[in-house]
Amino acid sequence: MTAQLDCIGLVTTDLATSLAFYRSLGLAVPADAETQPHVEATLPGGMRLMWDTLDVVRSMDPDWTAPSGSPRIALAFRCADPAEVDATYRRLVGAGGRGVREPFDAPWGQRYASLLDPDGNGIDLYAALG
Repeated sequence: MTAQLDCIGLVTTDLATSLAFYRSLGLAVPADAETQPHVEATLPGGMRLMWDTLDVVRSMDPDWTAPSGSPRIALAFRCADPAEVDATYRRLVGAGGRGVREPFDAPWGQRYASLLDPDGNGIDLYAALG
C-alpha cells in the first residue's frame, strides 16, 4: 500500500472560535463539537480536517511546543466564481478573520485572496476568472 494523505490536523488555542470560522466557510462541523477535545469534519471527497486543543496535544506529548511563525499551513478553498471569492473574503474578515491579501485578479487566471484563521493558519480563496 502507498501512503495516502487522509486528513489535515490543526491545533487550536480556541476551539469554538476556530470551528465557527470553518463553519462560515461551509464545512459540516458536528453541532456539539465545541464540547469535544478532538473534532473531525469529513470534506467532500473523503478528506478529513481535524482539530485538537492544546490540552489534548500536550496530554499526548508533554514536551510539545507550537511551531513559531505564521502561517504554518495554508488551506485553499475553491469558490464558484470571482464574486464568491470577494463575498467570502469580506464575510470572514468582517467576522474577525485577519486579511492578508484582498481579492485580486492573479496573473495565473484566478481571482485570489488570502487571510488567516483565528490560529494564524493561512486560508486562500480562489476561483477561475472568466
